[in-house]
Amino acid sequence: MLRQSESLATQYSGHADQWRHPYALPQPRAASSRASVWFTAYPASTISPPGASVLKTLADARLWQAFEAIGIQGLHTGPMKRAGGITGREFTPTVDGSFDRIGFDIDPTFGTTDEYLSLVSTAKEHRAIVIGDVIPGHTGKGADFRLAERAYRDYPGLYHMVTIDPKDWSLLPPVPAGRDSANLSAATVDQLAAKGYIVGQLQRTFFYSPGVKDTDWSATAVVRGVDGVERRWVYLHYFKEGQPTLNWLDPSFAAPRLVIGDALHEIGVLGDGMLRLDANGFLGIERNEQGGRAWSQGHPLSVTSNQLISGMVRKLGAYTFQELNLTLEDLRAMSQGGADLSYDFVTRPAYHHALVTGDTEFLRLMLKLMRQYEIDPAALIHAMQNHDELTLELVHFATHKDDPFPFHGAQMPGAELRSTVHTEMFGKLIGDRAPYNLKAGDGVACTTASLVAAALGFRDLSKLAKADRQKIAQLHLLLAYYNALQPGVFALSGWDLVGALTLPSAVVKDRLADGDTRWINRGAYDLAGANRTATQSTSGLPKAVALYGPLPEQLKQRDSFASRLARMLQVRKELKLYAARQLDVPAVKNKGLLAMVHELPDGGGIEITALNFGSTPIDEVLTVPQAKAGAKAVDVLGSNESKSAAIAVSNDGGVRIQLGAYEGKALVIRP
Repeated sequence: MLRQSESLATQYSGHADQWRHPYALPQPRAASSRASVWFTAYPASTISPPGASVLKTLADARLWQAFEAIGIQGLHTGPMKRAGGITGREFTPTVDGSFDRIGFDIDPTFGTTDEYLSLVSTAKEHRAIVIGDVIPGHTGKGADFRLAERAYRDYPGLYHMVTIDPKDWSLLPPVPAGRDSANLSAATVDQLAAKGYIVGQLQRTFFYSPGVKDTDWSATAVVRGVDGVERRWVYLHYFKEGQPTLNWLDPSFAAPRLVIGDALHEIGVLGDGMLRLDANGFLGIERNEQGGRAWSQGHPLSVTSNQLISGMVRKLGAYTFQELNLTLEDLRAMSQGGADLSYDFVTRPAYHHALVTGDTEFLRLMLKLMRQYEIDPAALIHAMQNHDELTLELVHFATHKDDPFPFHGAQMPGAELRSTVHTEMFGKLIGDRAPYNLKAGDGVACTTASLVAAALGFRDLSKLAKADRQKIAQLHLLLAYYNALQPGVFALSGWDLVGALTLPSAVVKDRLADGDTRWINRGAYDLAGANRTATQSTSGLPKAVALYGPLPEQLKQRDSFASRLARMLQVRKELKLYAARQLDVPAVKNKGLLAMVHELPDGGGIEITALNFGSTPIDEVLTVPQAKAGAKAVDVLGSNESKSAAIAVSNDGGVRIQLGAYEGKALVIRP
């Protein structure tokens, strides 16, 4: 990849293409105006017709007809380039769902470059864009890593890797037969840090599993270099052992060159209009001079590195978004000159908490904190399920563990608030109450449908009656309303569109062996219903139970999940709600009620998104100072009859809100 990056750079250096677009500042509203409703694919879970590749399936005109009918304007492919590793002269499989990239070529498992270009062309015909990925924090153990192990040219500068003096090899664990590295114990990491080799243990250990991944550091076996010297290296991997971490501040600047080359390839060769910056908050690492754990979150180098990547992408006429699950101040800092859009990790756990508990207090707190930290909802991607677990790390409260927050009628320290939310969520979403979901670190491995099922108290998903499925779809749609009826981008997955349930642990037992439980929420799905006899995807993931069914069938039924979603998204488009400005999140009396007040663009008036996360009806008067007395509030999501029954605004700006159980409304007050 490093060699390919150097070749790609020569195609841009000295050319006028670099100076045609502004690039210094993020452009969130320009990005969302290009595509404000996204489908987030997961290639490994895509079921294809017999003989067709994943890319050919995603480019199918029938699928895009369904996407256009629903209102989808962008397709995020997920990582599709070759991933995994190289042992000897053989490619080895991905260890993390293709997030361990080792080449710029399309992974043959998913198709070809020509088929990718066909997807981009088909999307354009349906007034949509394709969104790709850049992975700036790590690679897999491909040719670049193998060259680094052999101390070839500037390749060791790519990674956080250090040669260990042979006199200290006794500190390193032996590498088991059939492996190329061994994870280090915490004691060994501390010893190596004391000797000045490495920076020590990081602030948190992803995928921690005793005896499997005790720390973020591993040691290689003895490797003979191109100079004939035998070396053992210790290298950092924030994530899995097969994902060595890139070093963004090495004198060779090899890592920035590789990552920028990857972005150039995505935009200039594949034709993507936007790129995800995966795990982009972990690009800086530094020794803690006070002797504690290394500084590995919220590091200024991460901010600088993201400005470089995002600036280059904007310079070439495309946009970026980041998946940044850190504190609110980190999100604010990383957005200054960095990515145009950010994944909404701020309210994602909070709206799930609202559904599970029937109480919007935590969600309203997060929305108010967003305003306090000047985070604009229009700069966020409000998403349903993605390939990861339902994250409940609540990093902001872990960092602000001693700071008080108003919660449950008291000023609660951040650590206690975090613990309380964990208790309330885990108590209902996993264990005997919902055995189909599993704990995943500080989160829950589940689909949106299985989360809703747990919230409703369904223990056995094999016994769901038709009425039960309809109830799940109703609550699922409520979550879609929350994410879509506010400024910014709305994103949903294939699992959401078909109503997928989690896979039984037994059918993905081998994939769970390293403690990664997320595989149960990555079941295969058939969006177009083009291969009904398939029992798994081309990548071997078993097919999930789909409560709603393929999109073409859903769109023929007026009350299906997809059809109701399409009507809501049509209203969103007509109002240009994606470009609105959030004015207020008013105080409410009913604990199940959430209201968000928005100023619509182009003088379109005031919109109130009103949602009932509870099981009992709501009848409450909401004070909206921006609403003029005597004006009429119209439910634009309702039937023609309800639209004609407008609600008069009182003299003091009062708007009556009437909602059934788990119901959502969009009330518009015209100028």
